[in-house]
Amino acid sequence: MNLHELTIQQARAGLEQRDFSSVELVNALLERIEKLDRNIGAYITIDPDAAIYSATEADKFLAKGERAPLLGIPIALKDLLCTKGIKTTCASRILENFVPEYDATVVSMLKKAGAVIIGKTNMDEFAMGSSTENSGFHITRNPWNPEHVPGGSSGGSAAAVSARLCTAALGTDTGGSIRQPASHCGVVGIKPTYGRVSRYGLVSYASSLDQIGPITRDVMDSAILLNVICGHDPSDSTSADVTVPDFTCALTEFETNGLKGMKAGIPKEFLSVKGLDPDVEKLFAHAKKTLEGLGVEMLEISLPQTDYAVAAYYVIAPSEASSNLARFDGVRYGLRDSNAKDLVEMYKKTKSRGFGAEVQRRIITGTYALSAGYYDAYYGRATRVRAMIRDDFKKAFEKCDIIISPVAPTPAFKIGENIDDPLTMYLTDIFTLSTNMAGLPGISVPCGLSRTRLPIGLQIMATHFNEPALLRAGYGLEQTLGLQDKFPDM
Repeated sequence: MNLHELTIQQARAGLEQRDFSSVELVNALLERIEKLDRNIGAYITIDPDAAIYSATEADKFLAKGERAPLLGIPIALKDLLCTKGIKTTCASRILENFVPEYDATVVSMLKKAGAVIIGKTNMDEFAMGSSTENSGFHITRNPWNPEHVPGGSSGGSAAAVSARLCTAALGTDTGGSIRQPASHCGVVGIKPTYGRVSRYGLVSYASSLDQIGPITRDVMDSAILLNVICGHDPSDSTSADVTVPDFTCALTEFETNGLKGMKAGIPKEFLSVKGLDPDVEKLFAHAKKTLEGLGVEMLEISLPQTDYAVAAYYVIAPSEASSNLARFDGVRYGLRDSNAKDLVEMYKKTKSRGFGAEVQRRIITGTYALSAGYYDAYYGRATRVRAMIRDDFKKAFEKCDIIISPVAPTPAFKIGENIDDPLTMYLTDIFTLSTNMAGLPGISVPCGLSRTRLPIGLQIMATHFNEPALLRAGYGLEQTLGLQDKFPDM
C-alpha cells in the first residue's frame, strides 16, 4: 500500500513500528499534492517547510519510543481555523494576508497530540455555501468527477481526504458543511454535538450553529480524531463541561454486540421531499436494509417542522453572520480600501471589494432581519421555529436511538449548475441543517455510488452527546458494505 493511502490507524502503526518515517509520509503527500491539486484545488495554503520540520521533530520523538495519538500524522485544516504563523483567509479576499498570532484550541490540541499540519483547505467564503464555488480564490473540484462540485462549505477538506492529499482533515458544519461534502466525496464526516468541541479560534459564520469536526477515510479515524479534539475549554463560553468518552469503544461495542437492540427512526417528511434523486432513494433503501440485517429495528417517526427548517435557518444564520462579519471593516486588520474619502466610504468600499457576492447577500439578508420593525417578524419567529425543531427531535428520541436519512437530495451537482439559483442551492441542505438548529450530532457514512459513479452517503443522527451511537451504527454499516477502501482513480 502506498503511503498516501494510509488511514490514521494504519499510519500510526507503521510509524510506531518504524516501517517508515513521518518525513517520508509527509513527503509522499506533498508530492501527491504537487501532482494533483492543481486540478482539484483542495488547498489554499501549503507550507512544506513547516510540515517537514514538524515531521522531523515527530520522528525524533518516535525514535525515543514516545507515543501520542497523532504523532507524525499529517492533518489538513479548513481555512477558517486560526493557525499561528500561517495564513488564515476564510477563502476571502478581505483576509487574504491575515496571519493569526495564536492557534485555535483544536489546532493546539492536534499539535499536542503530535499532528503535522500539512496545509489549509479551500472553502466557501466564510463558510457560506454548499459547493465550494464561493471561494474568493478558486473553485474546488470533486475528485470523483472534476466537472462536479465537492460540496461545501468544507469542500476543500473533503476533496483532500477523498483524493488522498492528506491523512485526515478538520472541517466545520453550520448547516451540513461537513456531512454534505463528505457524502459527495465518498468519505466519513461527523458533526459533533454543539459544545462538544471548542470553537475558540474558529472564525465564526453563525455562532449558535457552527461546530468543528473530523473528515476522514473511515469511521475509526473519526473516532480517533474526536478523542483528540473534544473537551471543555474555558476560553469558549459555549463549550460544554461534559465527560469525553473514548469514542473508539463504540466500535469495539459493535464488534462485540453488533447493533442488536438499536432502534432507528425514519422521518416520513424527509422521504417525501420533492426532487429526491432515484439513486439516493435506492441507496438509502439499501443502507436501511443493511442496518436491519445487523439487528436494527426501523420505526417511522415524524419531524413536523421539517417544512419550515430551511426558512428558519436562512434567517438565523445570516442574522448571526451579519453580526459576526461587522468586525471586518478595514480598521483593525484585513483589507482596507485606501482610496476612500472618509470613514463611511472606507467601510463601504472595503466590504464591497473584500466580500464576495454570496457573503454580501447573506449579510444584507441578516441585517434586514435584525433591523428595527422586522426583528420579531423574522428573527424572533425563526427562533421560535428552532425551539419547535428541538422539541420534534426530543420526542423522536424518546422512541429511537438514532435517526437515519439521506445526506443530500442528490449526488454532487455539476459546477455552475446552481450558482445563480440561491434557493435551489439552499435546499440542498434540507436533510442536514435541522441537526444544527437542534445542536445534535450527525455523521455521513458512504453507502454507495450513483449510476454516474458519484458517491452518496447515509446520514445518522443521535441525541445530544451520543456520538458513540453514531459511530457504532456508522461503523457497522461501513464494515458490512465494505466501501471504506474505495477512492477515486487518480
